Amino acid sequence: MPAFNEQASVGDVVREVQQKLPGVTVLVVDDGSADATTQVATEAGALVATLPFNLGVGGAMRVGFRYALENGFDAVVQVDSDGQHDPAGVPALLAGLDSADLVLGARFAGEGDYAVRGPRQWAMKLLAAVLSRTAGTKLTDTTSGFKASGPRAIALFAEHYPAEYLGDTIEALVIASRSGLSVAQVPVAMRPRAGGVPSHNPLKAATYLGRAALALVFAFIRPKSTYRVGGSV
Repeated sequence: MPAFNEQASVGDVVREVQQKLPGVTVLVVDDGSADATTQVATEAGALVATLPFNLGVGGAMRVGFRYALENGFDAVVQVDSDGQHDPAGVPALLAGLDSADLVLGARFAGEGDYAVRGPRQWAMKLLAAVLSRTAGTKLTDTTSGFKASGPRAIALFAEHYPAEYLGDTIEALVIASRSGLSVAQVPVAMRPRAGGVPSHNPLKAATYLGRAALALVFAFIRPKSTYRVGGSV
């Protein structure tokens, strides 16, 4: 659970995960927050890794994957700490790992009423078209942060999870697909944020299309051999 300045919501999210998914290990990676995120998450009962400065979602997730790999976990589910992801959707994501290495929780696949407009919508459709071709399966929500990774994805992402802008979504999918991992999606509903500050606004959305395109280009021009992990993937 990557978290950056999420003191308003992270405690409730941790408690909800523990209530709906009893027995799971909850790791919050505090990505250099300036508020009380670490304290609130700890008091809620989560394991907490506190980074000394902000690395971005990708850097925080790589910490989580390395923890999972070193401690023998065979499945990792990313849940945002702002309350938008309903933990009740986790069993469906895990069930998808029976036939895929990486399973995305898709917001535009028939569940819920989440919607985007303008440049952000155009970028998402473009990314879905390109990355569906790359992954060899139809994907409708390639920027979802609600996803499950199986053993092969954990080994790969512990070494190569990208920290660049949109790297945790776009480039991670390209890396997985070009490394031979299978990708699938299951429909999920998105909830409103329970606290914190949104990562985008109308002004930022106006630049989203161009930045997404650049992220896609950089993901594809990186040599495929960069992604190998000692031949284990």
